[in-house]
Amino acid sequence: MAGRRDHVRNFCIVAHIDHGKSTLADRILERTGAIPAGKMRAQVLDDMDLERERGITIKAHAIKLEYTSRDGDTYELNLIDTPGHVDFSYEVSRSLAACEGAILLIDATQGIEAQTVSNLYMAIDNDLDILPVLNKIDMDAARPDDVRQQVADLLGSPPDEVLAVSAKTGEGVDELLEKIIRVFPPPPEREEGPMRALIFDSQFDSYRGVIVHVRVMDGALRAGQRICFLATKKEHEVQEVGTFRLGLQQCDSLRAGDVGYVIAGVKDVADAGVGDTLAGFPADGVTPLPGYAPMKPMVFSGLFPVSTEDYGDLKDALAKFRLNDAALSYEPETSLALGFGFRCGFLGPLHLEVVQERIQREYGLSIIATTPNVSYRVHPKGGGPPEIIDNPSRMPDMGTEERIEEPFIILHLVVPPESIGMVMKLLQERRGIQRNMEHLDARRMRLEYLAPLGEILYGFFDRLKTVTRGYGTMDYEFYGYRASDMVRLDVMLNGEKVDALSLIVHEEKAYEWGRRLVDRLKDLIPRQLFKIAIQAATGRRVIARSTVNALRKDVTAKCYGGDVTRKRKLLEKQKEGKKRMKQIGTVHVPQEAFLALLRATDEQQGRRK
Repeated sequence: MAGRRDHVRNFCIVAHIDHGKSTLADRILERTGAIPAGKMRAQVLDDMDLERERGITIKAHAIKLEYTSRDGDTYELNLIDTPGHVDFSYEVSRSLAACEGAILLIDATQGIEAQTVSNLYMAIDNDLDILPVLNKIDMDAARPDDVRQQVADLLGSPPDEVLAVSAKTGEGVDELLEKIIRVFPPPPEREEGPMRALIFDSQFDSYRGVIVHVRVMDGALRAGQRICFLATKKEHEVQEVGTFRLGLQQCDSLRAGDVGYVIAGVKDVADAGVGDTLAGFPADGVTPLPGYAPMKPMVFSGLFPVSTEDYGDLKDALAKFRLNDAALSYEPETSLALGFGFRCGFLGPLHLEVVQERIQREYGLSIIATTPNVSYRVHPKGGGPPEIIDNPSRMPDMGTEERIEEPFIILHLVVPPESIGMVMKLLQERRGIQRNMEHLDARRMRLEYLAPLGEILYGFFDRLKTVTRGYGTMDYEFYGYRASDMVRLDVMLNGEKVDALSLIVHEEKAYEWGRRLVDRLKDLIPRQLFKIAIQAATGRRVIARSTVNALRKDVTAKCYGGDVTRKRKLLEKQKEGKKRMKQIGTVHVPQEAFLALLRATDEQQGRRK
């Protein structure tokens, strides 16, 4: 058994977006014979159409490989492919906790990026051995010597220890496999004592329930064993265990150091939370593995069906979707403008886009997503527990709260020196507070800012790419709540609030937002037979107004001859009719106008100067 443990390597690949992580995984699978030559395709481990189209990894994946080294020994390699976007950083951290080593992949044409540094620190926090690797050395724009020096300065190691590969052509991949078995240690032998396993992912199968992805830390796990999820205290009996190939491969048991899956009749993905500890039952006295944190949504948006008849279908679609995505939360919501829908919580803006697009594709539904917002913490006057507000329409009236706190993040940026002035101006507009600035090399500077989450999530990344000509990169981590002067901005049509258009904005920016919203609505709302007053208000104070003029029917067209008083009587009669119509008439915002307004709102937040 000791010999088998010595020939096991558990590792993952971490990289900034688009540095070639999935392509390198393809080459490793190809060189280890995991995929027959005739069945090879790009992004093998990315099995969603959306992942393949966008070129990103949304879900973590694991696969067991067998590699025969140059000295003739056969090694078992467990590769855990991790998501590459900052929205899924918690999943990345749990995947790292399931490994002993991490390949830090860096694009030789781009160099060190913001997320490269973030992933490195995350790997160091998990006490992993780091193997730095340069990718894309076959490209004309590659700067291997410069980037090697960047990596050496970051890690404090000699530049010649940084391996260079081309994931596209396969150059250097054989040397990388040899280095993996030399640099990364085998898992520790801890088969004695109570069983503990780290859950790093899960998926739902319609017939077998939740398939839990685990790394066994202590003891052994086998079919027929009673297990317990320590966070939820749910108890189950193991029906099947196995390892990951291109599919699931059943085996007798999983021992300390093994990566595999467990099927135990679990019906809800939320019961098998990522980062939770799986233990043998009874679990009295078993210490949970460190690092577990319940997934908390950071961004909230209302999802409404375009056709009210599709409400039941949307409800079923969200229920089915949540079986595979425990990070999604939703509850029923009613809007006067949009009808019945759901208030949904997401990990970040990319998570929102992925959920929205998958629901539209996989379930054939047309849906509207309202302007996303973050959650705020409102402390009432006179004490009492704070209330978490994730819907602008639920924000209490001004003067009833002692203070409002908004979520802040620590923002890490890597930008070219010539763009530093524009970037600092952009961050100042977004209420950022500078914490640190350092030169990485002659071509790159690293900035650290404290900034409000709501100002950064939407539009900021596009603006950053614009002012840095595509070279700026960013990463962020949650910091906490801080008191801010936030107000609710309401939009009113003829004195009636349109709840779906309410926003929570900083007091200094309320007029700017209000002015743009009313001007945009004036162009989108069709004219009626009466005037429509469009107002933006904070509390009882109207801060911006625009008017949609009434359609005027020419009631004097058939009035020939006679005194001018005849025409005047007809016009007065029309005027009185318009007054009555305004009192009883209602203004409806068409769905097309509403969709255009939401798109315009996102664009404004992106272009705001």
